[in-house]
Amino acid sequence: MARRPIALVTAAVLLLEAPGVVAVNAVMARFVEVQSMSLDGMDPDAVVTGTWALGIASGAALVLCALVALLAGLRDRRPGRLGRGLLIGCAIVHGVLGAVAVGLLGWQAFAFLMAVLGLIVLTLVAYGEEAGKPAAEKAPAPA
Repeated sequence: MARRPIALVTAAVLLLEAPGVVAVNAVMARFVEVQSMSLDGMDPDAVVTGTWALGIASGAALVLCALVALLAGLRDRRPGRLGRGLLIGCAIVHGVLGAVAVGLLGWQAFAFLMAVLGLIVLTLVAYGEEAGKPAAEKAPAPA
């Protein structure tokens, strides 16, 4: 199976997506700042700061998930428990954003998010448990 190329492509796509997410949040922050928008009377500066914080945190999370996929591809081993958790969380976020994006942004955004979701899930499945091994070989030896 082509596990390595799948994980490396997933890492590349996530690394390319991270600055895009930060840039979209930067544009939204700029609109909020220029138009002095507020949410239910909240200070517009707080909304701008929150938008920037969300963008930077989202970009950092995508880079971290890309690093997990990259390490899995380079080592050709499945990610650890924390790495799998990060990739599963990233997949869930892409699924929810895809469902929202289809109504707000259109089918192209939905297709992109579902393609990324598919790559993440394929990386997780490709590095799953070995199907042919008996249960005795899967379990670690007692110490």
